[in-house]
Amino acid sequence: MKALVTGGAGFIGSNLVESLVDNCEVTVLDNFHTGSKGNLATVSKDITVIKGSCNGCLNFGLEPEVIFHLGIPSSSPMYRKDPFLVGEAINGMVAIMELARRSETKKVVFASSSSVYNGVPIPHREDAAILVTDYYTEARLAIERIAELYHQLYGINYAGLRFFSVYGPHEKAKKSYANMITQFLWTMKEGKAPVIYGNGEQTRDFTYVKDIVDALILTSRRGSGIYNAGTGRAYSFNQIIDLLNDKLGTDIKSEYLPNPIKNYVMHTLADTHKIADLGFYPKYTLSEGMDELLKE
Repeated sequence: MKALVTGGAGFIGSNLVESLVDNCEVTVLDNFHTGSKGNLATVSKDITVIKGSCNGCLNFGLEPEVIFHLGIPSSSPMYRKDPFLVGEAINGMVAIMELARRSETKKVVFASSSSVYNGVPIPHREDAAILVTDYYTEARLAIERIAELYHQLYGINYAGLRFFSVYGPHEKAKKSYANMITQFLWTMKEGKAPVIYGNGEQTRDFTYVKDIVDALILTSRRGSGIYNAGTGRAYSFNQIIDLLNDKLGTDIKSEYLPNPIKNYVMHTLADTHKIADLGFYPKYTLSEGMDELLKE
């Protein structure tokens, strides 16, 4: 099986590549904006790495049987700094679907986001009415609709995964865009106080990256449409700090600041029934995921 992984040198992409190489001939397409070659250092078999943009994917002579499209700007602050990323994300998706159409790709699996549920009551279901809140979420919703359009027009099979607060190894290249668990850990390892906006009672459905990899591979083989990829459990930032203190053997207090972000996401919690029907069940508890992260 020939697999193309866009954003394959990034956080989630590189973890996915590590799992794919035993059964697939893998090509990575990455512009290395938030990825790094170091993330691929642990890959056990030879892969092809192309430095370039998803928008130019038609220029590389690729004929993948399955596409994992993760090479999309992946953080809301990126889009606030540069709203034109919305167009870049949409154009990149069109290019990927055109590649799928021309190369007769069997399946396109792509990254959407739980951020689309901002303001929607929890637990979040895939059929929820989505509000207008952010550049980032508008880009992801447009991508989902483009996938459905190509399915209707050309019969291209797809699965879009709405990731819920993914954390794990290989986040260093993301720097300030890394998951909050990872950012808190980096800060606390230096003996510094983690900074929290508000009172720390905002909650997230934190999902370990290896579980996300399992969801990506599963939906490349079965299912069609949009799926939540989360655990169905949520934890507050205060709980995260307490757990990290326990694991690090420290007693570091958080620094609380007024929240400057408009339309801030206060709570996320996945309804996982739809993806569970495909056979997906997260393997890692929050504590187990943190233990794996601490090994990095």
